[in-house]
Amino acid sequence: MDFKVGSLDTPKPANGDVGSLAANHVSTLKTSTSSTQLCSAEATLGRHLARRLVQVGVSDVFAVPGDFNLTLLDDLIAEPGLKLVGCCNELNAGYAADGYARSRGVGACAVTFTVGGLSILNAIAGAYSENLPIICIVGGPNSNDYGTNRILHHTIGLPDFSQELRCFQTVTCYQAIVNNLEDAHEQIDTAISTALKESKPVYVSVSCNLSAIPHPTFSREPVPFCLAPKLSNSLGLEAAVDAAAEFLNKAVKPVMVAGPKLRVAKACDAFLELADACGYPVAVMPSAKGLMKETHPHFIGTYWGAVSTAFCAEIVESADAYIFAGPIFNDYSSVGYSLLLKKEKAIIVQPDRVVIANGPAFGCVLMKEFLPALAKKLSRNTTAYENYHRIYVPGGLPPQCDPKEPLRVNILFKHIQKMLSGDSAVIAETGDSWFNCQKLKLPEGCGYEFQMQYGSIGWSVGATLGYAQAAKDKRVIACIGDGSFQVTAQDISTMLRCEQNTIIFLINNGGYTIEVEIHDGPYNVIKNWNYTAFVDAIHNGDGKCWTTKVQCEEELVEAIETATEVKKDCLCFIEIVVHKDDTSKELLEWGSRVSSANSRPPNPQ
Repeated sequence: MDFKVGSLDTPKPANGDVGSLAANHVSTLKTSTSSTQLCSAEATLGRHLARRLVQVGVSDVFAVPGDFNLTLLDDLIAEPGLKLVGCCNELNAGYAADGYARSRGVGACAVTFTVGGLSILNAIAGAYSENLPIICIVGGPNSNDYGTNRILHHTIGLPDFSQELRCFQTVTCYQAIVNNLEDAHEQIDTAISTALKESKPVYVSVSCNLSAIPHPTFSREPVPFCLAPKLSNSLGLEAAVDAAAEFLNKAVKPVMVAGPKLRVAKACDAFLELADACGYPVAVMPSAKGLMKETHPHFIGTYWGAVSTAFCAEIVESADAYIFAGPIFNDYSSVGYSLLLKKEKAIIVQPDRVVIANGPAFGCVLMKEFLPALAKKLSRNTTAYENYHRIYVPGGLPPQCDPKEPLRVNILFKHIQKMLSGDSAVIAETGDSWFNCQKLKLPEGCGYEFQMQYGSIGWSVGATLGYAQAAKDKRVIACIGDGSFQVTAQDISTMLRCEQNTIIFLINNGGYTIEVEIHDGPYNVIKNWNYTAFVDAIHNGDGKCWTTKVQCEEELVEAIETATEVKKDCLCFIEIVVHKDDTSKELLEWGSRVSSANSRPPNPQ
């Protein structure tokens, strides 16, 4: 008897494909690679897992081989429509799955037991914090070894094999230990469907001796996923909309602010519909950049407290009502808890909950249903946008460089701005690139990603690999600091093997600049590398790669022209040499405020 394991929470396209919602769009995915039944020799646990990955939209699995997962990797390779991307280490494989999920809507990685699992753990924790569905597959011990009191290699030397599981329990929303064939089908399906429903990573451990064994539960093509859609409580939705409309329609100068949970709520289009209807000025929190089109006529920039886009914070914080859709308020996004917002003026819309000022609160109300319903009840009010228009003064360009003058960071980003189009995507590494990339004006269709909640340095190298592998229609532009690059540099190698044409701007300022502005010390200075020579050594004549070192504007202009024309099909690595104290004014302000928050004295006992 056929059964369904829920449905991707999106409308089913007319062609019968499964819709998978990524950050701002729906990509359609074939429900099956073949309509024919598999012969019994192919009806194995490993092939079932592989086919499930293809069904939900995964066409690349980022992996590091180890003796416990080798047979499973054979099954993944054998699946049509699935490519195994070998990474240089497990951390980067996890970061790559993170970047892939940001573009495709779901990602997957495969490593070996404990030594691989604990190495990838940091990347999975970051994906958890950013609400990204990733299927983290671990090749586990032989099923016969469970409960035998044996000590295995790749472990900490105890007969208890649960150490890895216990570590993953806090950073995944579901854990499956597949060490027998009878319930393997159910465990795998439950894990994948839970990742999709919760938009969080899951952990799947598959015993190394089970992957290639046929079993009756895998005897034919798996029934396509059909996850039951989440629905709002209709009475709660109606009450929430009425209360919010009354609150906002009484306001004189209301505003809208987009937050990062628009992605997990699958509500980007719904937010845009509300913005079109109400006439309010529209801002984004820094971690929501790229989720709202910046070409919208009422877009006013990034709201980030004291380091907001010019004139944006003044409009948001002076409003008498604001609606925040999917916000995350932490010490970073609040600039050391210094936002000038008042709870009694705010409507906070979370993916499944609405809170109006100091109350009431409405649960079981989905953001993607609430926002369009609210759009129909709001009176159009452009007062706050007109105020913005009155005070707005166009930003000036940085001073012209003298001939051969050492390059400044603001000149670099002036030229990166000119490179952007709907066919590009920006990846911003943790550090001053956060602030400089925030000031870029994104053309419609231009992707944008950074990891603000977790803020793990080195994230961008793996994430760039994964995002570029998923979004082959875009040319990725990655802005990476030298300190971050040194953490994860190896997987430039994998980018070359995958024939990617990313442009990497390596900003060499001699250390951990973001840490310098929070709290300086000798530990923030790093050993300088010959970065272009390093990448040339990785290239080693195999693949398409072009590198150059830039120290002035004339060289930068020439490098960008080469990267976008003659070398447009190559991985282009451009090292930008700048002064160690050349930072954005936003980082200086933000760093001092975060430092103040970090150094608060203990409360009296």
